[in-house]
Amino acid sequence: MAIGLAVAITAPAFAADVTFVMRNEHPNAVEVELYSQDRDYVWPGDNQVFYLDDGETKQIPLSCEEGESICYGAWISGDKQTYWGVGPENAETCEDCCYTCTGGETEEINLTE
Repeated sequence: MAIGLAVAITAPAFAADVTFVMRNEHPNAVEVELYSQDRDYVWPGDNQVFYLDDGETKQIPLSCEEGESICYGAWISGDKQTYWGVGPENAETCEDCCYTCTGGETEEINLTE
C-alpha cells in the first residue's frame, strides 16, 4: 500500500521596480500614497506620505512584486475631500489610476484642478 504525500509549493514572488512620475499642477500642496491592489501594502507606509509642493514633479521609485497592481491616491494637503485616483486610504474607485509593476516608469501623472 502506497501512501501519497502532497507538498504545497509556493511560487516565489519576484521583485520588480516601478517609478511613479507625479506632477502637482494644483495651486496647493498635495499628499500622495500608493496602494497595492493585490496585497495589504502602502507606499511609503508607516503613516507617512509623499509630499509635492505646487508645481513640483517628483519621481517615486517603488520596489514591488512583478505583476502587482498599484493605484495612486492623492489629495490636497489638509483637505482629504479634494482627491485624485483612489483618494486617501484607497477608499474610492478610479479609472486610469492603476499601473502594473513590470519595471520602468509611468507616464507623468498630472494632478490638476
